[in-house]
Amino acid sequence: MARLVRSTTIHARAEDIFDFLQEKSHIPEFWPSMLEVSAVEDLPNGGKKYHYQYKMAGLRFEGDSEEIEVIPNRKIVARNDKGIEGTVTWVLDEHGSNTDVTLEMNYKVPVPVLGKINERAAHQFNEHEANTIIANLKTQIEA
Repeated sequence: MARLVRSTTIHARAEDIFDFLQEKSHIPEFWPSMLEVSAVEDLPNGGKKYHYQYKMAGLRFEGDSEEIEVIPNRKIVARNDKGIEGTVTWVLDEHGSNTDVTLEMNYKVPVPVLGKINERAAHQFNEHEANTIIANLKTQIEA
C-alpha cells in the first residue's frame, strides 16, 4: 500500500475546517480528480458514508467511503472500498487562530486496471494530487 502525507497551516479555527470537511459537497471543490460525491448518509459515529466518482490516469473509478473514526474538530478517518481502496485521514491541530492540517492517504493502486508499468506513474500523479488538495483546501478555507 502506498502512503502520502501532506501538511499545511490554515488561518482558521479547527471547528470551521472540520465543518467544511464534513460537508461532502465541498470535496470536488478542493480535490481536483474527485468528479462527484453522492448518496451521503450520516453515521452513528458522527461521520458520513458516501459514494464517489474519481478520475486517475484517464480512467474513471467509483467507490464508497465510510468515516470509521471521527473526533470532532480533531480527526476524520475514512475507509474507501471498491475503485481505489485505502484510507484518507485528516488531522487538525489548532493553536491560537491557526490550525495545522495534515492529510494522510494510504491507498492501493489498482494494478490490474492500470497495469504494473503505470503503477509508478499513478503514484507520481497522487503525489501531485495530494499537494494540490492541501493547497486548495487552504485557499478555500481562507477565502
